[in-house]
Amino acid sequence: MTKPYLGEPKNTIEVLKKYNFVFQKRFGQNFLIDTHVLEKIVRAADITKEDYVLEIGPGIGTLTQYLAEAAGGVTAVEIDKSLIPILDDTLHGFENVEVINQDILKFDINALVKEKNGGKPIKVVANLPYYITTPIIMALFENQIPIHSITIMVQKEVADRMKVGPGTKDYGALSLAVQYYAKPEIIAQVPQNCFMPRPKVGSTVIQLIRHEEPPVQVENEEKMFALIRASFNQRRKTLLNGLRNCRELNLSKEVIEEALNICGFPLNVRGETLSLEDFGRLSDCLFKEE
Repeated sequence: MTKPYLGEPKNTIEVLKKYNFVFQKRFGQNFLIDTHVLEKIVRAADITKEDYVLEIGPGIGTLTQYLAEAAGGVTAVEIDKSLIPILDDTLHGFENVEVINQDILKFDINALVKEKNGGKPIKVVANLPYYITTPIIMALFENQIPIHSITIMVQKEVADRMKVGPGTKDYGALSLAVQYYAKPEIIAQVPQNCFMPRPKVGSTVIQLIRHEEPPVQVENEEKMFALIRASFNQRRKTLLNGLRNCRELNLSKEVIEEALNICGFPLNVRGETLSLEDFGRLSDCLFKEE
């Protein structure tokens, strides 16, 4: 098998020039050009020849080369069709890689896991486009895909939001959703000069290890997340007012007040002070008859 070579900036520039590649702002393209960061991502993901890996947004195949060297097999899903001929070139000699030109949000990952890994959990590794990070992560979790871990490069601010707890300014619906499905761990902070072109924001590699069982048991998961979203839609309002204004939940003031009292929360409590466990209890109180 060919050795990875695209982590070196001069090799990346050579490939881009060869194909007259123009970066597409709408796809949020920032290619990694630092071998230390690439090696750290693969090491953190703990990729072995026993693993099947899904890579989202391979770009010109930089991280893909490192994944192919370490994994049993890799499927790389790329939305930009102008990159497909480049990937055919840069991944030539890496026999265990399949490239698919598709939007990851429309791609049937469950079918891929069945076909390529016999339904056993896969590992997801990606340098994600920052504009679509949250929808991708939530789709991976909510669609009940067999996943062992997700090791991804994201905007620093988003990584902070995934990791924090109640009472902090970054705490919100994303924090609670990620922590319900997985254990987040910051792997590395990555400076802007590790990319081409340089992004305007700082970047972080974060790993999400999927829980075997959610840390909180609730009667209705869907209702709990609707409750969480409503709690953070209007951050400056009390939880009571935020829930009253939510058409999706259709709850009366009296019902909300009763549930808050049963849970032992003050009527002026704000959503950002409640933990995942608190939201689970409140959800079960509010929707116990359904």
